[in-house]
Parts: sequence; C-alpha cells; structure tokens
Amino acid sequence: MKTIILGMSVFLLSLTIQAQNENVKSEVKTTVTTVKDSEGEKKSIKTQEVKEVQTIELKDADSNVLNKEMKQTPIQVTATTQVTTNGITKVIDIDRSAYYNLNGKKYQVSTDNSGYTMYFPDGKKAAILRKTSNNNYIYNAKNKTSYGYFDANGNLILESYDYKTDKVTVTTYIIVKE
Repeated sequence: MKTIILGMSVFLLSLTIQAQNENVKSEVKTTVTTVKDSEGEKKSIKTQEVKEVQTIELKDADSNVLNKEMKQTPIQVTATTQVTTNGITKVIDIDRSAYYNLNGKKYQVSTDNSGYTMYFPDGKKAAILRKTSNNNYIYNAKNKTSYGYFDANGNLILESYDYKTDKVTVTTYIIVKE
C-alpha cells in the first residue's frame, strides 16, 4: 500500500515538472484621457497589450552535449488595443489608423465601429475595411470589392480579381511614416 501511494505521489509530482518550450514577453500600456466640455466630463481608457512569443528550438537536439545552443526562430508579435469610451469597449487587434500613399495621393485610414474607413485626400469616404475571421479585411468601395491585408511593414495590400482578364491585380497602399 505504501508503494502505491508513494508511486502515485511521485507520478503526480513529475507531471508538474515540464520544460518551457517558448519565450513570452508581454507589455501592457494604459492611457486615460479625460475631456471636459459643456456636456460634462468624458473619460476614455486605452489599453495596449503587445505580446511577443518565440518558440524554443535547439540546434543539435540529438547530440550528447550537455549545454545545447538555441536556434533562432521567428518572433510572433500580437498587439491588442482596447478602447473604452462612454462605457463601450471596443477591441482592436492592431490599430492601423494612418495615412497611406497610392499614385501620389494621400489616403487616410481611421477606425470606426466595425473596422476601418478609408477617406480620399479631400475628406470624402472612399471605402470601408471589414475584418474577416482569418485576420484579413474585405475592402468595399463603390464599384470594387477586394481582399486586403497589412504586410510586415504596415502597408495595405489589396488583391482584386478581374473577370475580364481572369487575373488577380495587387494594389499596395504605402504607409506614410512621419
């Protein structure tokens, strides 16, 4: 009976001892903005969380060396922004609000309640961007519907299908870094 209890306790304790297989770095920044006007005081809370995850892989995992070198693996960065205004909380994965250039024209992309709105240089509404389940966007303008995404540099890439030529055209809106 003692050996069964001792064996069970050793087994349960060995389950909690596991090797860490990824490096995780998380940073949270909270900004509170209070605006006083004729209607009263309005408080806006913006919480940004940036999480970096890197999986750990060894260069020579099968070797008999005691101390093994770690292989460089890509770091996956996810950023989440929560904005609470007037008691309504809105979650934005990465805030892509910025100015973008296309053919010498400067377009503005800003957040709205359901995603993003793109404006012409004169301030008129050009298109809307709505997020899909796989972290991409549907771009919808008057006569055009495209598939869009943001690349690693922050540029907006739109892919459109042309029925007449049976080809996919790629349009790149380059982010303006000021």
